[in-house]
Amino acid sequence: MAGFLFAMLAVLATGLGARDQVLVAHMAPRRAVLAVALVCTLIASLLAGWAGQSVAPLMTAPARMFLVAMALGLAALELLFIRPGRKPLEPTQSLGAFFLVLLAQQLFDASRFTLFAIAAASPAAWTAVAGGILGSATSVSAGWLGGAAWEARPLTLVRRGLGAAMLLLALYLAYPAIAARLAA
Repeated sequence: MAGFLFAMLAVLATGLGARDQVLVAHMAPRRAVLAVALVCTLIASLLAGWAGQSVAPLMTAPARMFLVAMALGLAALELLFIRPGRKPLEPTQSLGAFFLVLLAQQLFDASRFTLFAIAAASPAAWTAVAGGILGSATSVSAGWLGGAAWEARPLTLVRRGLGAAMLLLALYLAYPAIAARLAA
């Protein structure tokens, strides 16, 4: 249960003001947009969880912890340096194009890197994945419900603060593996 709650809160926090949430907010008035966004969230989160759960048994404990630190470091770098971007010009309002763009964004975003790391580190990876799916679904739903008002929120400082905290956590987790390797 702890993995479920930790993953849900971590993915929800890293999804605040993220590219996928802003894109969903931009396309918000249509109900089908929420359905497509939730399907993308489910697919991307299941793939991240599957990857984390699949790679974990192949590694020793120190190597797995270093992998977790690298994934958290990549998520932190995204939170620190990548902004959601400009409002996309979408003349067609195509749900197919929206699906492809949103899925591509979600496959390699901070939330999925975080979920990958938690699934790789957790003994009960699929409960963590379920928490990640719920957190991510909550994040895109908040963007859809907020619409244009959500797009206007200045969440840059919050994202940078979370990024700095995640980077410190990644360095803390990586330090034992690096120190052991240098001592050998």
